[in-house]
Amino acid sequence: MTAELLEFPLSRRGDVLPPECAALREKTPVARVRTLTGDEAWLVSSHRLARQVLEDDRFSLPHTASPGAPRQYALTIPPEVVDNMGSINSAGLRGAVMKSLNPRADGLTDFLRATADELIDDLLAQGPPADFRAGFADPFSAALHCRVIGIPFAEWRRLMSGLDIAFMTSAEPFEGARLNWYKDLDLMVRHLNAPAQGNAGLLGRLAALREEDPDSTHLTDEMLATVAVSLFGAGAVSTSSFLVLAVLALLQHPELIGYLREHPDRMDRAVDELLRWNLSIGDGLPRLALDDVELGEVVVRKGELVLVLVEAANFDPEVFTDPERLDLDREHNPHLSFGAGRHFCPATALGRAHAATALATLVERLPELRLAVPAEQLVWRTGFIKRLPERLPVLW
Repeated sequence: MTAELLEFPLSRRGDVLPPECAALREKTPVARVRTLTGDEAWLVSSHRLARQVLEDDRFSLPHTASPGAPRQYALTIPPEVVDNMGSINSAGLRGAVMKSLNPRADGLTDFLRATADELIDDLLAQGPPADFRAGFADPFSAALHCRVIGIPFAEWRRLMSGLDIAFMTSAEPFEGARLNWYKDLDLMVRHLNAPAQGNAGLLGRLAALREEDPDSTHLTDEMLATVAVSLFGAGAVSTSSFLVLAVLALLQHPELIGYLREHPDRMDRAVDELLRWNLSIGDGLPRLALDDVELGEVVVRKGELVLVLVEAANFDPEVFTDPERLDLDREHNPHLSFGAGRHFCPATALGRAHAATALATLVERLPELRLAVPAEQLVWRTGFIKRLPERLPVLW
């Protein structure tokens, strides 16, 4: 019986919806699968049941890191970091974190536009073809998160390269994961304790909080640096991966680039639709059942692993009209790309602002942007938490 289980994750190609999605959603919306580690899990593919899992506190994210729990892949970060926002809240750091993630922070809009323009200037000077991921998406995402954290942009290549290890998916733990984590942690500690230079970023806020608030003196360097490493990692890899696949989607529907140029006022809707369409999440959102829970026609037992298949839920025809159409003017769009419930991504507004600025600048300045190679020739990364092409060669 075990040998017949569906192997998970599905296809790593990020520009084609895995064909299993529709069949799972229609026939077995709560299906038994085997994960990379050889453990069994429930894979949830309908929008209604996916939202139920994400909003029901009996399905826990932090408990997926518990010793002996079934996993979808080995941990490459310390177990306590899995519930990063929970740790932030319990340590009284939520206020500092949310201020740092504010998309309306002074000067941020101008900073994002200036950074996007500078990166496009560099691409134009280099000339086509160019790698959009290396030349724009990665540095643009890193620049935002360096500013949010409060570290020099000069550190961006080192930090982004570390994410290649931090977000690897492996059946077994490996030595480099631990070393990679503590290397980045040490970097954040150094910046946390650097002489104050008017740092308005997260590290500056955390340092001031510890110094000025008597109730925060227990916060160690490692605790505060962990917050910074976690937010940089989760934010930079997510925003860059989304931007790469959003641009790829537009390049495969070139008429939509003209649409965005002619209708800049529709950008917010367009970003939401590209989020729905985006396949970068790659693996199911994991939760561990804390009790027996009825989920559709299945009873999930306490201690079992549940994986939410976001791409299937986001293409559910019971929720989205004509889901196979990329409709940048879609009005009703309750996609699950930022999750839902207790672990709804706290940086959603910042992520939307990042994407909107990038796309507006690109369609304005590179209206002839197009793929430099056939889409079938793109090389998709394996063994990674995101679906991501190694390169995205473009012309203009």
